[in-house]
Amino acid sequence: MKSKTRCAWVNLNNPVYVSYHDEEWGVPCHDETRLFEMLNLEGAQAGLSWETVLNKRESYRAAFDNWDAEKIANYDERKVAQLLANPGIVRNRLKVAATITNARSYLKLREEVGGLDPYLWGFVDGKPIRNQWQSLGEAPAKTPLSDAISKDLAKRGFKFVGSTIIYAYMQGIGMVDDHVMDCHRHGRKH
Repeated sequence: MKSKTRCAWVNLNNPVYVSYHDEEWGVPCHDETRLFEMLNLEGAQAGLSWETVLNKRESYRAAFDNWDAEKIANYDERKVAQLLANPGIVRNRLKVAATITNARSYLKLREEVGGLDPYLWGFVDGKPIRNQWQSLGEAPAKTPLSDAISKDLAKRGFKFVGSTIIYAYMQGIGMVDDHVMDCHRHGRKH
């Protein structure tokens, strides 16, 4: 039996990473909780490998109340100290503070436009951008669209939302499908 061809960035020795590539990355997501989770995980990844953060994903879910933005928005200094002592997450004070700020900004966004789903997908008229890359090197680190979303999110008070982080986020939530042409996931609708 021939094994599946995957994008070159996938560590085939890590089942969590393979599953993420095969089942989530590039697949359009409209679930508010997952959209909020992924925005914060992409921010936590800044300066680290995505694999490092992905391996801590379950610990993040437990530590951040299953990404309940209303609870996170009300975290106090005691909770922050608890998070900074938790080896299951990236223990960076700025990143933890950013998650709390992002929860507050998200709640405002949800009030104004209904949430991340209508907000984000409005930038692409509800349809994912499906690229046709031959190799990983062809995919950009950021685009004019990620620049625009990044600027707007920052203006709305979100943190750790630079253009490169936002482009990775767009890939992770399926706004952009950057699976290379020979990957078994390229062009799949879901």
